[in-house]
Amino acid sequence: MSDYTPEHLTFSSLADYAAAIDKLCKMAEHNLYLFEKDFDRLEFNSEGRSNTLRIFLLSSPVHKLHLLAHDTSYLSTKCPRMMNLLHQFSGNMFIYQTPKNLQHITAPFSVADDEHLVRRFHFDDARGTLAIQDSANAHVYKARFMEMWASSHPAPSSTRLGL
Repeated sequence: MSDYTPEHLTFSSLADYAAAIDKLCKMAEHNLYLFEKDFDRLEFNSEGRSNTLRIFLLSSPVHKLHLLAHDTSYLSTKCPRMMNLLHQFSGNMFIYQTPKNLQHITAPFSVADDEHLVRRFHFDDARGTLAIQDSANAHVYKARFMEMWASSHPAPSSTRLGL
């Protein structure tokens, strides 16, 4: 547990949400857990986001990046940078898809190191909160993520097929 007072910053636009996700990714020191509907609209194929995640994964062989989505087709078909990271860091980066019985969950959230989190109220609502040094809430959201993860399945594969 940290001796810091949690800081909560609210946002109300998708651009601010993407900036909050970037900040969360840069604050991560061990683990990142990201849950979204499909990661569309979040610039997950941008060079900046890719570089941030690459730096995170390169900085230690024990760092882990978990992406969980209701639909992974955007990541697998429109995000070659993410697929390259998945291939390069196949032992430390994972993309899972939720089963149908969890697709009623409509509030995206992300957690870094059991200390920081970003959450939105609904996939269709840009409003949300970036919580810094809020281990109590981050722990709750990480536990929720891990419950969803346990019921989900890997997708897409990090294996590249040649012709």
